[in-house]
Amino acid sequence: MSQTNKQNGSIIAIITMFFLYAMISFVTNLGAPIGVIWKSQPEIGGSNVLGIMGNFMNFFAYLFMGIPAGKMLTKVGYKKTALIGIAVGFFGVLIQYLSGHSSGIPGFCIYLLGAFISGFSVCILNTVVNPMLNLLGGGGNRGNQLNMIGGTLNSLAGTLTPMLVGALIGTVTASTKMADVNLVMYIAMTVFAAAFIILLFIPIQDPEMGKVTADTVFEHSPWAFRHCLLGVIAIFVYVGVEVGIPGGLNFFLSDPSEKGAGLLENAATIGGAVAAMYWLLMLIGRLCSSVIAGKVSSRQLMLTTTTIGMILIIAAMIIPKTTTVNMPLFDILKFKLTYANVPLSALLLVLCGLCTSVMWASIFNLATEGLGKYTAQASGIFMMMVVGGGVLPVVQNFFADKIGYMPSYFIYLLGMAYMFYYALHGCKNVNKDIPV
Repeated sequence: MSQTNKQNGSIIAIITMFFLYAMISFVTNLGAPIGVIWKSQPEIGGSNVLGIMGNFMNFFAYLFMGIPAGKMLTKVGYKKTALIGIAVGFFGVLIQYLSGHSSGIPGFCIYLLGAFISGFSVCILNTVVNPMLNLLGGGGNRGNQLNMIGGTLNSLAGTLTPMLVGALIGTVTASTKMADVNLVMYIAMTVFAAAFIILLFIPIQDPEMGKVTADTVFEHSPWAFRHCLLGVIAIFVYVGVEVGIPGGLNFFLSDPSEKGAGLLENAATIGGAVAAMYWLLMLIGRLCSSVIAGKVSSRQLMLTTTTIGMILIIAAMIIPKTTTVNMPLFDILKFKLTYANVPLSALLLVLCGLCTSVMWASIFNLATEGLGKYTAQASGIFMMMVVGGGVLPVVQNFFADKIGYMPSYFIYLLGMAYMFYYALHGCKNVNKDIPV
C-alpha cells in the first residue's frame, strides 16, 4: 500500500472513530427520553422506576462486559474489537426499533433486551475507541488531541439526543409510541452499519501488546489500595449522579401530573431540551477544564465542584416548583433559539452539568495515583463501575414515585457528599508500602 493510500485510510479511520465516539453518547442517552414514552403506556402505569429501566439495562451491561472487553482488546486486537462492538450496537438498536412494533409488556421487554445489548456495545466501544484514536494519531500529543476532539463530539451527541427525542415526542400521551422516535433509531443503525463497512476495509496495525506475567497479575491487586477502592466507589456514584440528574429532570418536566412543570405545551420537547442544556454545559465544562487542569489539582477541582454541586441540589430541592424562570433552549427541529418558562429548580440542576464535567477525569487521576503496574487492572474495574449510571437513577426514581421528584434528589446529594469526602480524605494513598 502506498504512503498516500495509507494516510487516506488513517484519516477515514479517524473520522469513523469520531462518529463511534459520538455514538457511545448517542445510544447511552436514549434511555431517559425514551423512558418517558414507556412510562406513559397504560400497562406501565406511570411508574418512574419502570420508565428508567431502559437506562438501567444499558448501564447494567457494563457490570458484565467491563473486564471482558479489555481482555477482548488484548486477544483479538483493536480492529476486530471495534467491529464486534459496532455489530453488537447495530443489533441492539435494531431490537429497540422492533420493540415499537409490539405493544404493552411484550414490547417493553423487547425494548429492555435491546437496551441491554446496546449496553454491551457501548462498553466495548468505550474500551477500544480511546486507545484506537491514540494509535491512529501516533500517540503523544497528536493522539491526545484526537481523543479530545472525540470527547467533544461525545458530549455534543449527548446534548443532541434528549433534544431530538423530546422534539419528536412533543407532548407525551398514552398514544405516544416508540414509532414516534424511529428517526433516531434510523440514524443510529445507519452510522453503525456505515462504520462497520468502512472499518472492515481499512487495514489497522495493532501495537505490540505487553506481556503480562503472573507476578504483575497475582502479587497484589488494585483492591489492596484503599484510595483506589474508595475511588472505585466514587466512580460508581459519579456516573449515577452524572446520568441521573438530567434523566430525572426530563421525567419531572415531561410528567403531566406535575403542575407548574409537566403541564406545559410540548412538555416532552421542553423536558428533552432542558436535559440537553445540562449535557451542553458538561461540554463547555470539559473544554474549560482542559485549559485550567494543568494549573489546578484534581483534588482541588473535586472539592470545588462537589461543594457547588451540593449547594445547587439543595437549592433545587427546597425552592417551590411554582418559582419559575424563563430559560433559553434550542429547538433542534426548527434550528433556532427559543425560551420556555420552567421551574427555577430545573435551571439549578442544569447548572450541575458544569460541576460533573470534570469529575470522571479527576476521580480517575486520584484513584490511580501511585498504582503503577496495577493501573490497567484498575481501569477495567472502573469500566465495570459505570453500572452506577443505571443503579442510582433507579433508586432515585423509586423515591420519586413515593415522595416526589425534587425530594428524591437527596440520592444525588448524598452522591455529591461522598465524592466531596473522597476528595477531602479518601483519595490519600495510605498503602505506599506496596511495591508497584
